[in-house]
Amino acid sequence: MKKGQITEGWIERVEFPNRGIMAVDGHRIAVSNTVPGQKVRIQITKARKGRCEGRVLEILEHAPQECAPDCPHFGQCGGCVYRNLPYEAQLKLKETQVKELLQAVCPELPFEGIKPSPSLPAYRNKMEFTFGDAWKDGPLALGMHRRGSFYDIVTVDQCRIVDPDFRLILKCVLEIAGKSGLTYFHRGTHEGYFRHLLVRKAWKTGEILVDLVTSSQIEPQQETAFLKDYTDAMLSLPLAGKLTGVLHTINDRIADIIASDRTDVLWGQDYFCEELLGLTFRITPFSFFQTNSAGAEVLYETVREYIGDTNGKVVFDLYSGTGTIAQILAGVARSVTGVEIVEEAVEAARENSARNGLDNCSFIAGDVLKVLDTLPEKPDLIILDPPRDGIHPKALPQIIRYGVERIVYVSCKPTSLSRDLVILQQAGYRVERCCCVDMFPGTQHVETVVCLGKKKSNDYVEIGVDAEDYYRIKDSGKDRK
Repeated sequence: MKKGQITEGWIERVEFPNRGIMAVDGHRIAVSNTVPGQKVRIQITKARKGRCEGRVLEILEHAPQECAPDCPHFGQCGGCVYRNLPYEAQLKLKETQVKELLQAVCPELPFEGIKPSPSLPAYRNKMEFTFGDAWKDGPLALGMHRRGSFYDIVTVDQCRIVDPDFRLILKCVLEIAGKSGLTYFHRGTHEGYFRHLLVRKAWKTGEILVDLVTSSQIEPQQETAFLKDYTDAMLSLPLAGKLTGVLHTINDRIADIIASDRTDVLWGQDYFCEELLGLTFRITPFSFFQTNSAGAEVLYETVREYIGDTNGKVVFDLYSGTGTIAQILAGVARSVTGVEIVEEAVEAARENSARNGLDNCSFIAGDVLKVLDTLPEKPDLIILDPPRDGIHPKALPQIIRYGVERIVYVSCKPTSLSRDLVILQQAGYRVERCCCVDMFPGTQHVETVVCLGKKKSNDYVEIGVDAEDYYRIKDSGKDRK
């Protein structure tokens, strides 16, 4: 196979994340955005050392299980990849991918299947829309990146993973932005005004927060006039939910991310409230909170079930975010300590625990790797909910040394989880239960929950490979120090 070559074949299976696999003339080719059973014509985009990648030029035959996508943006928008599959088929695909990954490191995996999202469609409580143009020098757009493109934006005003209030807000903001004559912030030249639109809406309370993110590249008088139009427009919308805050964030950083150099409240307040499992959580624009509130209840109920009896026990919630899991477990525990590196999230966790009347929760701002050495108390149980890259290779041995009877690991990236499970099992833990929770219907993403119990022979020094060395081996020589 050579780069640029065009060939065709059948997609045999799909590996995590979203990598369709086809075999042609003895070559294994990975092709994204495909489903098992499709016959596709592709062009080879990479070919090196027997590993090939390709992109779809044409679907020659659809898979038997395919259906008509329920979203008009599907195939153009880069957000969803499986809306051409019935939901049951999506679940089966994700379940198979995760099971295969984990069985490779735990052959006797006690896998309990996948739990569906209770909310379909319109499950998301948060969207980060991007300004740009629909094509080079095309009209102003506001929405999601076009599939496979860094620059082009698809205006997703009929998106199916959000409720109608999101769509109303998007259309309105795009309209007033277009009338203003101001330009979007170009990711190549780093010039322009409009950057992102952040919309958050609570599932239980219906409260809505809207935040327009711009650069500071505008004259003060012109900005004042536009922000007034923006605020007035938001207040005039016939929303089903309750608008609680209209915000403006200035972000002059070069990176194409939503970040705040300064956030101003133009109307209302800078937070909204959501309810989960009988607790109330105050959520600010940039604080982490699961994007599927209904699915979060399923996820946290699963964690609570897996961790077992917490009565009178000391629990560590590592990578605790806004402390949601910690507070859900705090009811009968002696104490729960959350550790999180994002200070805003820690402050929100403290406020929320006070709001919920929980006096046995404490939250520490800092890197898990450094904080664990400073904690005087030893935990009985540990919850791990790390970011996508998993647990730092130096932090994992520290966690293992506690020798707790049970660890529950929540993962949004099963490849990172499978890597960490190797070290945990070598340290004397065994996987007792495992399942998936689908928090992101229509996409390739899935949450995985694993309960690990300590074996009776639990000497830490039984680890057969150094954790840092193992990480470097798995990352093909890339040093993660």
